Amino acid sequence: MPGHPLFRCFRHLLLAIALAGASAVALADTRQYTAAAPDGVTLAIQESGDPAGPAVVFVHGLLGSRLSWEAQLSSPLLQRYRLITYDLRGHGQSGKPGAARAYTDGRRWADDLAAVIAATGARRPVLVGWSLGAAVTTNYLAAYGDADIAGAVYVGGVIELDAGQIAPHPEVYRGMASTDLRAHLDAERAFLALCFHTQPDVATFERLLANAALAAPEMQAAVPRMTIASGQGLGAMRKPMLLIYGARDALVRAAPSMERARQLNPRVRTTVYAASGHAPFLEEAERFNRDLAAFVDAAAGR
Repeated sequence: MPGHPLFRCFRHLLLAIALAGASAVALADTRQYTAAAPDGVTLAIQESGDPAGPAVVFVHGLLGSRLSWEAQLSSPLLQRYRLITYDLRGHGQSGKPGAARAYTDGRRWADDLAAVIAATGARRPVLVGWSLGAAVTTNYLAAYGDADIAGAVYVGGVIELDAGQIAPHPEVYRGMASTDLRAHLDAERAFLALCFHTQPDVATFERLLANAALAAPEMQAAVPRMTIASGQGLGAMRKPMLLIYGARDALVRAAPSMERARQLNPRVRTTVYAASGHAPFLEEAERFNRDLAAFVDAAAGR
């Protein structure tokens, strides 16, 4: 009988198996290749989903990589889009220059994103920037404008490196810049824990922590001084733009950040996920994926 508890249990089991199968296929079909930034840094690029679908370029945050977006890359709902990720300079499998200038100059991060868009041939992609990735997107908009993109989504986005917008964790950031290995790794673990109000499962946290350990120490020491052209970038954006914050964000102050974004650009839309910290795309993945799909469809005119 359809209403019998055993029937419902069996139906849920079949759905779980189907979703797991779709996730496995999505990850198995990932393409990986590289592009070169104008200053010679090698950028590791990955893509999955439908090559003919609207393009979405994901830009991860500090200490992340493409692994940050696994809840999106494995989502059956998002498989109809062309899902493009890349590892930021100093992160993951991308190049890790040693000079501080390679990280403090915001234009270099912008040029990286432009190089990824060019290498993939993505037409009018939606840019999705998490935390530091939002600042990278802002610098891209300042340098290249919005003519070649369909829209942008900021998630826990760094609008400006301003004390009023960034929650103070001086010991954590000092430890991340430390040359003492124990202090450095302990600070990375503390930073990663601060990314979540609802902590991920142990296996996911450990994978993300190992991922964080790949990030260049030189980058971690220099990136707090990265230039962000907020007025010329976010302020000049005319395409659709959505800002998503977690109400319980322990790293970026949501209310002042949204207010500053609205001051720069009254066109931006904002939404707050009540149950999330700094990573709504993982903490409330199903809601985030629905919101992202709706945004991409609207930006693509579907």
